[in-house]
Amino acid sequence: MHVFLRLILVQLLLMTLIKGWAQTNSAKIPRPDFSQYKRIHQKALDLIRTDQAEIAVQFLNKVSKNLPKDAETYYMLAVAYCELGKLKEAESSVERAINLGLHVGRIIGGTHNGLNAIRNRPLMQRLLSENGKSPVHGPMLANLTGSSAVIWLRTAGPSQVVVEANTDPLISSNRVEASARSKQENDHVVKLMLKGLKPKTDYQYVIFIDGEKNDSPKQRFTTFNRIGSAGNFRLAFGGGAGFVPQHEYVWNTIAATKPQALFQLGDNVYIDNTDVMDMHHYCYYRRQSRSEYRALVAGVSVFSIWDDHDFGLNDCFGGPDIETPKWKRSTYQIFRDNWANPAFGGGDKQPGIWWDTYINDIHFISIDGRYYRTNPKKTKGKLSMLGSVQKRWLLNTIKGSKGTFKVLVSPVPWVFKAKGDSKDTWNGFKNERNEIFQFLTENNIKGVLLMSADRHRSDLWKIERSDDYALYEFNSSRLTNQHVHKTMDEAIYSYNAKQSFGTVDFDTKADDPKVTYAVHSIDGEQIYKFTVKRSQLE
Repeated sequence: MHVFLRLILVQLLLMTLIKGWAQTNSAKIPRPDFSQYKRIHQKALDLIRTDQAEIAVQFLNKVSKNLPKDAETYYMLAVAYCELGKLKEAESSVERAINLGLHVGRIIGGTHNGLNAIRNRPLMQRLLSENGKSPVHGPMLANLTGSSAVIWLRTAGPSQVVVEANTDPLISSNRVEASARSKQENDHVVKLMLKGLKPKTDYQYVIFIDGEKNDSPKQRFTTFNRIGSAGNFRLAFGGGAGFVPQHEYVWNTIAATKPQALFQLGDNVYIDNTDVMDMHHYCYYRRQSRSEYRALVAGVSVFSIWDDHDFGLNDCFGGPDIETPKWKRSTYQIFRDNWANPAFGGGDKQPGIWWDTYINDIHFISIDGRYYRTNPKKTKGKLSMLGSVQKRWLLNTIKGSKGTFKVLVSPVPWVFKAKGDSKDTWNGFKNERNEIFQFLTENNIKGVLLMSADRHRSDLWKIERSDDYALYEFNSSRLTNQHVHKTMDEAIYSYNAKQSFGTVDFDTKADDPKVTYAVHSIDGEQIYKFTVKRSQLE
């Protein structure tokens, strides 16, 4: 009898312990925030990379109950299972993800995709055999001018890559070629510069990876006019492009407006992590793998800058030092590998992402608003968004500009009122912004326009200056985001009803050159249009 009672007591004790263990572990499992889809799988990756892969699996199982056909969830489960050494489960999750529509490039591409544990197993080897000689990400057209273009792409492994471009229709004497080898240290990325192109000419291009030809109807582009020459062209721009599958069709909507360039002005992928560098790779990979995005950028020249959510954390300050905090340089290097801008600040000796370029006779001057930004709580003396080196470059570049229009591009609004009393915009760096604007006046700089992003809506602002012409600012930053910011009564126009983007049409052949800014919804509606003439900027 006593033995029987002891057994019952032991069973009760075990049940209590098991229940307590379950409750403790249940408490550790985060609750998925389905209102911010872009964050769900980032949370899982953060758990995996901080030695909590078991919890990540339980977290993702919660997600799959709510989103049973979400390919991204099964991809991330595969990453978690690889971390746990459960390779059969990882392969099963990969197969499920592909069957649900995940692009195979997510599986075979990128040196930081989290699937190395199964790379030599039969499933991965089959996928590599079938797809390993195609671009896993890209191609992306970038840094297009009247005489050159860059083709960016990523391969599945070290490969010899050749790009051949020719006029459309083909003329043998017009053929241009560039080649390079993709290497692991650059995440198997190549940036191939096509030189000697003809201005205002239609081109098509093909890609050879280890001798295998890759072609697509989207691999077409038209060069701009010669630098300094008048012309007409359209660009599309925006920011606020967190990964939201149901909104990724915005890239198709942009393509339908037929721009020649796409300016991505920050918060392009929403990383928000300075501890787990794999998070940066992950966020780039998932956008670069989307068919809608790939179709657009194969033939539309991309130019980019970053903002806080791509650089660090929300409203972050990089600080004046090059190497402090220590994550800054790594973030810069990853950004540099994933874009093909005209320049990257002062290069590796002076990291940053500022650049300038001419398209026809329009001069675009783009700044880095984060790497050297000073924190008012830690700074004695003058605050700076730019840092001394970048500010000197900016002022010298403005002074030497020959552009009919000079477009100053910032990741955050130039106007002080765009974000209430927040100090994250130029509102927190009033003296430095006023110094730049005063420099325009003192040096008789005419034809200046402003572009920016950050606010989850599309705005038009007019910044009055008592001693000079008013400056117009085109602002847009809700390409895909679920989150929205309220409209602003102080703006000339402000729109937030749907995801949106801006287009800007430049016509410098007119007697009075003009620029037309239009706001478009994600569903292709032109919501608003406004024209500024050169004579208004004198």
